[in-house]
Amino acid sequence: MSLEAQNLTKTYASPAGPLQVLTEASFALGRGESAAVMGPSGSGKSSLLYILGGLEAPTSGTVRVAGQNPYELAPEGLAAFRNRQVGFVFQDHCLLPQCTVLENVLVPTLVGDPDSAAPERARALLDHVGLGSRLDHRPAALSGGEKQRVAIARALIRQPHVVLCDEPTGNLDADSAIRISELLLSLHQQQQTVLLVVTHSEPLAKRFARRWRIERGHLRTEGVGSNPPKPGAESRPADLQQGGRGL
Repeated sequence: MSLEAQNLTKTYASPAGPLQVLTEASFALGRGESAAVMGPSGSGKSSLLYILGGLEAPTSGTVRVAGQNPYELAPEGLAAFRNRQVGFVFQDHCLLPQCTVLENVLVPTLVGDPDSAAPERARALLDHVGLGSRLDHRPAALSGGEKQRVAIARALIRQPHVVLCDEPTGNLDADSAIRISELLLSLHQQQQTVLLVVTHSEPLAKRFARRWRIERGHLRTEGVGSNPPKPGAESRPADLQQGGRGL
């Protein structure tokens, strides 16, 4: 499996005592598979995404991306692993205003080993997302949907195993949201990444065969769908399991 989570739990300190936002979440997604995660604000969706992406260690449990537990790496190794293996798309595009469209896409390639093929890949990605004629424009000259398209190209420039999206259509109007949704899924199918999207958008979530919901820190199956099993539990009847129980 390219992305595995096993018994992930996350607890934060708070004035009222320990606050557990994620409880023994387990799932597995192979290359070319995708899923959407829904849930109310504060339910643990973003915490799950940050743990999977190597941004924040779980309190307990394990993550494996392409067979590697990133939290076993030294800090420098973790940063390099995250740069190469995980692409991020956030609600806010997070583009650098002083950089051109092409330069923004190339930002992840500025660290690590030299990548002479990156400029050609960046141009090809921007052409695919419909911005091939706007390489020298800066973010201020782009619409919200165009900025998010640049962010998607940036997430894919390193050809990662996993692409994680946190509310990728949350700041967009309805028409732009539809176009971004279609673009995400099109590029996912083309590049055969693992795609995990956290969203409040029912229309976006319904585009995924696998749909999960986080409620009070528990990851549960949403609807019927074809959901992946807990790692190591492929022979069990439940499609998605958590903490040893079928959900």
